[in-house]
Amino acid sequence: MKRPGPAFGRAFDDPAHGFLRPVDLAAAQREHDGLVETLDRLGVRVHALDHEPATDPDLCYVFDPLIVGPDGAIPLRPGKPNRAEEPEIVASWLVDRGAPIAGRIAAPGTVEGGDTVWLRDDLFVIGRTLRTNTDGARQLASIVGGDTRIVDVPYWKGPAELVHLMSVISPVSDDLAVVFLPLLPAALWEWLGNLGVRLVEVPEAEYPTLGCNVLAVRPGVVIVADGNPATRRRLEAAGVEVHAIPLREVGENGSGGVTCLTRPLLREA
Repeated sequence: MKRPGPAFGRAFDDPAHGFLRPVDLAAAQREHDGLVETLDRLGVRVHALDHEPATDPDLCYVFDPLIVGPDGAIPLRPGKPNRAEEPEIVASWLVDRGAPIAGRIAAPGTVEGGDTVWLRDDLFVIGRTLRTNTDGARQLASIVGGDTRIVDVPYWKGPAELVHLMSVISPVSDDLAVVFLPLLPAALWEWLGNLGVRLVEVPEAEYPTLGCNVLAVRPGVVIVADGNPATRRRLEAAGVEVHAIPLREVGENGSGGVTCLTRPLLREA
Protein backbone atom coordinates (compact mmCIF):
# COMPACT_ATOMS: atom_id res chain seq x y z
CA MET A 1 0.00 0.00 0.00
CA LYS A 2 1.09 3.59 -0.62
CA ARG A 3 0.13 6.29 1.88
CA PRO A 4 -1.10 9.49 0.17
CA GLY A 5 1.53 12.22 0.18
CA PRO A 6 2.09 15.77 -1.11
CA ALA A 7 1.27 14.90 -4.75
CA PHE A 8 -2.11 13.54 -3.60
CA GLY A 9 -2.68 16.73 -1.63
CA ARG A 10 -2.23 18.80 -4.81
CA ALA A 11 -4.33 16.54 -7.05
CA PHE A 12 -7.30 18.88 -7.47
CA ASP A 13 -5.00 21.60 -8.91
CA ASP A 14 -4.85 19.72 -12.24
CA PRO A 15 -8.30 18.86 -13.68
CA ALA A 16 -6.72 15.97 -15.65
CA HIS A 17 -6.43 14.02 -12.40
CA GLY A 18 -10.21 13.94 -12.06
CA PHE A 19 -10.51 14.70 -8.34
CA LEU A 20 -13.89 15.97 -7.19
CA ARG A 21 -12.76 18.74 -4.81
CA PRO A 22 -9.66 20.18 -3.09
CA VAL A 23 -7.94 17.49 -1.05
CA ASP A 24 -7.76 17.50 2.73
CA LEU A 25 -4.47 15.59 2.89
CA ALA A 26 -4.51 15.10 6.66
CA ALA A 27 -8.00 13.55 6.44
CA ALA A 28 -6.92 11.35 3.52
CA GLN A 29 -3.93 10.10 5.49
CA ARG A 30 -6.09 9.36 8.56
CA GLU A 31 -8.48 7.34 6.41
CA HIS A 32 -5.61 5.46 4.78
CA ASP A 33 -4.10 4.72 8.19
CA GLY A 34 -7.52 3.44 9.29
CA LEU A 35 -7.61 1.03 6.35
CA VAL A 36 -4.13 -0.26 7.21
CA GLU A 37 -5.19 -0.74 10.85
CA THR A 38 -8.34 -2.62 9.78
CA LEU A 39 -6.35 -4.93 7.51
CA ASP A 40 -3.84 -5.57 10.28
CA ARG A 41 -6.64 -6.36 12.74
CA LEU A 42 -8.06 -8.87 10.25
CA GLY A 43 -4.73 -10.68 9.98
CA VAL A 44 -3.43 -9.17 6.73
CA ARG A 45 0.28 -8.41 6.47
CA VAL A 46 0.61 -4.96 4.90
CA HIS A 47 3.76 -3.77 3.11
CA ALA A 48 4.42 -0.05 2.58
CA LEU A 49 5.54 1.39 -0.75
CA ASP A 50 7.50 4.46 0.27
CA HIS A 51 8.08 6.03 -3.17
CA GLU A 52 6.65 9.57 -3.42
CA PRO A 53 6.17 10.86 -7.00
CA ALA A 54 6.56 14.58 -7.61
CA THR A 55 3.46 15.05 -9.75
CA ASP A 56 1.49 11.79 -9.79
CA PRO A 57 -1.26 11.67 -7.12
CA ASP A 58 -2.58 8.25 -8.17
CA LEU A 59 0.15 5.90 -6.97
CA CYS A 60 -1.75 5.36 -3.72
CA TYR A 61 -4.27 3.46 -5.88
CA VAL A 62 -1.75 0.64 -6.16
CA PHE A 63 -4.21 -1.89 -7.58
CA ASP A 64 -3.88 -0.42 -11.10
CA PRO A 65 -0.22 -0.45 -12.22
CA LEU A 66 0.52 -4.15 -11.70
CA ILE A 67 -1.19 -7.49 -11.16
CA VAL A 68 0.08 -10.78 -9.76
CA GLY A 69 -0.59 -13.93 -11.77
CA PRO A 70 0.28 -17.60 -11.24
CA ASP A 71 3.80 -17.14 -12.61
CA GLY A 72 4.67 -13.81 -10.99
CA ALA A 73 4.10 -10.08 -11.24
CA ILE A 74 2.92 -8.44 -14.45
CA PRO A 75 3.67 -4.70 -14.75
CA LEU A 76 0.86 -3.15 -16.77
CA ARG A 77 0.69 0.01 -18.90
CA PRO A 78 -1.96 2.39 -17.56
CA GLY A 79 -4.12 4.31 -19.99
CA LYS A 80 -4.07 7.40 -17.76
CA PRO A 81 -1.00 9.39 -18.93
CA ASN A 82 0.23 10.60 -15.53
CA ARG A 83 0.50 6.98 -14.33
CA ALA A 84 3.07 5.87 -16.93
CA GLU A 85 5.94 5.43 -14.45
CA GLU A 86 3.95 3.53 -11.83
CA PRO A 87 4.31 -0.04 -13.16
CA GLU A 88 8.11 0.01 -12.95
CA ILE A 89 8.04 1.66 -9.51
CA VAL A 90 5.92 -1.17 -8.11
CA ALA A 91 7.75 -3.84 -10.12
CA SER A 92 11.14 -2.66 -8.84
CA TRP A 93 9.86 -2.86 -5.26
CA LEU A 94 8.80 -6.47 -5.87
CA VAL A 95 11.97 -7.51 -7.72
CA ASP A 96 14.07 -6.15 -4.85
CA ARG A 97 12.20 -8.62 -2.63
CA GLY A 98 12.74 -11.60 -4.92
CA ALA A 99 9.45 -11.67 -6.84
CA PRO A 100 9.59 -12.94 -10.45
CA ILE A 101 8.27 -10.92 -13.38
CA ALA A 102 6.01 -13.00 -15.63
CA GLY A 103 5.72 -10.48 -18.45
CA ARG A 104 5.06 -6.83 -19.28
CA ILE A 105 2.50 -4.94 -21.33
CA ALA A 106 4.15 -3.12 -24.25
CA ALA A 107 2.99 -0.17 -26.38
CA PRO A 108 0.57 0.36 -27.96
CA GLY A 109 -1.23 -1.83 -25.44
CA THR A 110 -2.75 -0.30 -22.32
CA VAL A 111 -4.11 -2.14 -19.29
CA GLU A 112 -5.09 -1.01 -15.81
CA GLY A 113 -5.48 -3.43 -12.92
CA GLY A 114 -8.97 -2.15 -12.20
CA ASP A 115 -10.05 -3.82 -15.44
CA THR A 116 -9.09 -7.29 -14.22
CA VAL A 117 -11.03 -9.78 -12.08
CA TRP A 118 -10.30 -13.34 -10.96
CA LEU A 119 -13.66 -15.15 -10.83
CA ARG A 120 -11.90 -18.40 -9.88
CA ASP A 121 -8.26 -19.35 -9.41
CA ASP A 122 -8.37 -20.60 -13.01
CA LEU A 123 -10.78 -18.06 -14.56
CA PHE A 124 -9.51 -14.55 -15.31
CA VAL A 125 -11.59 -11.76 -16.84
CA ILE A 126 -10.25 -8.61 -18.54
CA GLY A 127 -12.45 -5.61 -19.25
CA ARG A 128 -11.89 -3.63 -22.44
CA THR A 129 -12.47 -0.01 -21.41
CA LEU A 130 -11.33 3.54 -22.08
CA ARG A 131 -8.09 2.69 -20.24
CA THR A 132 -7.57 -0.94 -21.32
CA ASN A 133 -7.45 -1.29 -25.09
CA THR A 134 -7.74 -4.32 -27.36
CA ASP A 135 -3.99 -4.75 -27.80
CA GLY A 136 -3.32 -4.55 -24.09
CA ALA A 137 -6.11 -6.98 -23.23
CA ARG A 138 -4.79 -9.51 -25.73
CA GLN A 139 -1.22 -9.16 -24.45
CA LEU A 140 -2.35 -9.70 -20.87
CA ALA A 141 -4.50 -12.69 -21.84
CA SER A 142 -1.45 -14.26 -23.50
CA ILE A 143 0.74 -13.71 -20.43
CA VAL A 144 -1.81 -15.04 -17.94
CA GLY A 145 -2.88 -17.93 -20.18
CA GLY A 146 -5.47 -20.51 -19.19
CA ASP A 147 -9.15 -19.58 -19.21
CA THR A 148 -8.89 -15.83 -19.76
CA ARG A 149 -11.86 -13.96 -21.17
CA ILE A 150 -12.29 -10.40 -22.46
CA VAL A 151 -15.51 -8.39 -22.07
CA ASP A 152 -16.49 -4.87 -23.13
CA VAL A 153 -17.35 -2.44 -20.33
CA PRO A 154 -19.85 0.36 -21.17
CA TYR A 155 -18.61 3.82 -22.17
CA TRP A 156 -21.19 5.33 -19.76
CA LYS A 157 -20.24 8.99 -19.08
CA GLY A 158 -16.85 8.84 -20.76
CA PRO A 159 -13.32 9.60 -19.53
CA ALA A 160 -14.44 12.10 -16.88
CA GLU A 161 -16.28 9.35 -14.98
CA LEU A 162 -14.35 6.30 -16.09
CA VAL A 163 -15.79 2.84 -15.48
CA HIS A 164 -13.29 0.09 -14.70
CA LEU A 165 -14.45 -3.52 -14.73
CA MET A 166 -14.02 -3.55 -10.96
CA SER A 167 -16.29 -0.51 -10.75
CA VAL A 168 -19.15 -2.89 -11.48
CA ILE A 169 -18.12 -6.19 -9.84
CA SER A 170 -16.29 -7.20 -6.67
CA PRO A 171 -16.01 -10.94 -6.00
CA VAL A 172 -16.58 -11.84 -2.34
CA SER A 173 -16.12 -15.61 -2.62
CA ASP A 174 -16.37 -18.31 -5.28
CA ASP A 175 -20.15 -18.19 -5.07
CA LEU A 176 -20.89 -14.53 -4.23
CA ALA A 177 -20.16 -11.18 -5.90
CA VAL A 178 -21.18 -7.56 -5.42
CA VAL A 179 -22.39 -6.06 -8.71
CA PHE A 180 -23.83 -2.87 -10.16
CA LEU A 181 -26.18 -4.46 -12.66
CA PRO A 182 -26.87 -1.43 -14.93
CA LEU A 183 -23.21 -1.41 -16.07
CA LEU A 184 -22.38 -5.11 -15.80
CA PRO A 185 -21.37 -6.61 -19.20
CA ALA A 186 -24.02 -9.05 -20.39
CA ALA A 187 -21.45 -11.78 -21.09
CA LEU A 188 -20.11 -11.48 -17.55
CA TRP A 189 -23.63 -11.67 -16.12
CA GLU A 190 -24.13 -14.90 -18.10
CA TRP A 191 -20.85 -16.40 -16.87
CA LEU A 192 -21.71 -15.60 -13.27
CA GLY A 193 -25.02 -17.38 -13.69
CA ASN A 194 -23.37 -20.42 -15.24
CA LEU A 195 -20.93 -20.55 -12.31
CA GLY A 196 -23.74 -20.37 -9.78
CA VAL A 197 -22.52 -17.07 -8.34
CA ARG A 198 -25.09 -15.25 -6.20
CA LEU A 199 -25.29 -11.50 -6.77
CA VAL A 200 -25.47 -8.74 -4.17
CA GLU A 201 -26.89 -5.79 -6.10
CA VAL A 202 -25.69 -2.25 -5.38
CA PRO A 203 -28.49 0.35 -5.61
CA GLU A 204 -27.94 3.25 -7.98
CA ALA A 205 -27.82 5.75 -5.10
CA GLU A 206 -24.80 3.96 -3.62
CA TYR A 207 -22.79 3.58 -6.81
CA PRO A 208 -21.14 7.05 -6.60
CA THR A 209 -20.19 6.44 -2.95
CA LEU A 210 -18.16 3.31 -3.81
CA GLY A 211 -20.84 0.80 -2.89
CA CYS A 212 -19.55 -1.64 -5.50
CA ASN A 213 -15.90 -1.30 -4.47
CA VAL A 214 -15.59 -4.12 -1.92
CA LEU A 215 -12.36 -5.75 -0.75
CA ALA A 216 -12.55 -9.44 0.17
CA VAL A 217 -9.91 -9.97 2.84
CA ARG A 218 -10.78 -13.65 2.67
CA PRO A 219 -13.90 -15.41 1.39
CA GLY A 220 -16.91 -13.99 3.20
CA VAL A 221 -15.02 -11.22 5.05
CA VAL A 222 -14.95 -7.79 3.41
CA ILE A 223 -14.00 -4.17 3.93
CA VAL A 224 -16.31 -1.54 2.42
CA ALA A 225 -16.59 2.24 2.27
CA ASP A 226 -18.81 3.64 4.99
CA GLY A 227 -22.02 5.33 3.86
CA ASN A 228 -23.53 2.49 1.81
CA PRO A 229 -26.11 1.04 4.20
CA ALA A 230 -28.26 -0.81 1.66
CA THR A 231 -25.27 -2.64 0.18
CA ARG A 232 -24.02 -3.47 3.67
CA ARG A 233 -27.40 -4.90 4.71
CA ARG A 234 -27.55 -7.03 1.58
CA LEU A 235 -24.03 -8.36 2.19
CA GLU A 236 -24.83 -9.22 5.78
CA ALA A 237 -28.06 -10.91 4.71
CA ALA A 238 -25.91 -13.08 2.41
CA GLY A 239 -23.81 -14.17 5.40
CA VAL A 240 -20.87 -11.83 4.87
CA GLU A 241 -18.83 -10.28 7.70
CA VAL A 242 -18.64 -6.56 6.84
CA HIS A 243 -16.16 -3.95 8.12
CA ALA A 244 -17.06 -0.40 7.04
CA ILE A 245 -14.50 2.41 7.19
CA PRO A 246 -14.58 6.10 6.14
CA LEU A 247 -13.04 6.67 2.70
CA ARG A 248 -14.57 9.95 1.57
CA GLU A 249 -11.26 11.80 1.13
CA VAL A 250 -8.73 9.13 0.13
CA GLY A 251 -11.30 7.12 -1.80
CA GLU A 252 -14.38 8.91 -3.09
CA ASN A 253 -12.58 12.19 -3.89
CA GLY A 254 -10.17 10.42 -6.24
CA SER A 255 -12.76 7.87 -7.46
CA GLY A 256 -10.81 4.97 -5.94
CA GLY A 257 -12.20 2.61 -3.33
CA VAL A 258 -10.85 0.19 -0.78
CA THR A 259 -9.84 -2.33 -3.47
CA CYS A 260 -7.99 0.35 -5.45
CA LEU A 261 -5.93 1.27 -2.39
CA THR A 262 -4.47 -2.25 -2.09
CA ARG A 263 -2.43 -4.57 -4.28
CA PRO A 264 -2.84 -8.15 -3.08
CA LEU A 265 0.41 -10.07 -3.52
CA LEU A 266 -0.07 -13.46 -1.89
CA ARG A 267 -3.10 -15.15 -0.40
CA GLU A 268 -2.45 -18.01 1.99
CA ALA A 269 -4.46 -21.16 1.43
